[in-house]
Amino acid sequence: MMITRRQWMAGGAALATTLAAGPLMAKGLARPRKVGLQLYTVRDIFAHDPMGTLEKVAAIGYREVEFGGGGYDKMDPAALRKTMDRLGLTSPSCHIGYEALLGDFDGAVKMAKALGADTVVLPWMTPALRNAEAWKPAVANFNLWAGKLKKVGLGFAYHNHDFEFIVKSGDHSLFDMLVADSDPALVKFELDLFWAVAAGENAKAIINRLPGRFYAYHVKDRTPDGKMTSVGKGTIDFADIFTLNAKSGVRHFYVENDQSPAPYLPDIQTSFATLSRLSV
Repeated sequence: MMITRRQWMAGGAALATTLAAGPLMAKGLARPRKVGLQLYTVRDIFAHDPMGTLEKVAAIGYREVEFGGGGYDKMDPAALRKTMDRLGLTSPSCHIGYEALLGDFDGAVKMAKALGADTVVLPWMTPALRNAEAWKPAVANFNLWAGKLKKVGLGFAYHNHDFEFIVKSGDHSLFDMLVADSDPALVKFELDLFWAVAAGENAKAIINRLPGRFYAYHVKDRTPDGKMTSVGKGTIDFADIFTLNAKSGVRHFYVENDQSPAPYLPDIQTSFATLSRLSV
């Protein structure tokens, strides 16, 4: 069969694209997912210049952002969405606190939808709620809110720190109680890999325990002495953890550094470059 010049050029372009994408695509594996950033990482500069910060984040190469901190909940979500649309950014999820959901659930839904989110993530529980007595009714609220969110087309996920694994009632941790009492069809997890490791947990064991229940990962690295650092500069074996991506059901990979050092951008540039090579 004779190959035309146009066919030859098209084939060459396709091959070049495949090779440029790296060995994972060349082997026929999944295309790298979009790398996201939890904006809490850059909360200080975001609070002073939200639109300019989004521009800098997009210029690095991020295509997804997760809102959290920096006073975003006091800003105009329509204006933030307009800037994101201009920059080619999306916000699949946003962090909304327990008290905000308890006090103004409808307002939280309105804000999440205005930002274009598909999932509300509960990011933090105050110390007063970190005990078995307060935890059980709180988890009941998770189920209630998740059910109401589903009715309006939104999902619900819980983001861990270390205390969920450390605080126990008898032989059961708060995380054990959360797993036992939450509706698996409604309540997903945003697994913070740093905090799980900091609590002495094995991230792969958590994933194997709860297949299909992970909406997203927070990807932050940990130094040998326990400090947060840019992805790739610590000791967490993300490549090994990511071998379970299909089993976990994870849809989003968000870079985060709670303690990101000023001027912030070099840290998130390093993490973006590393995670871009790993997230598949």
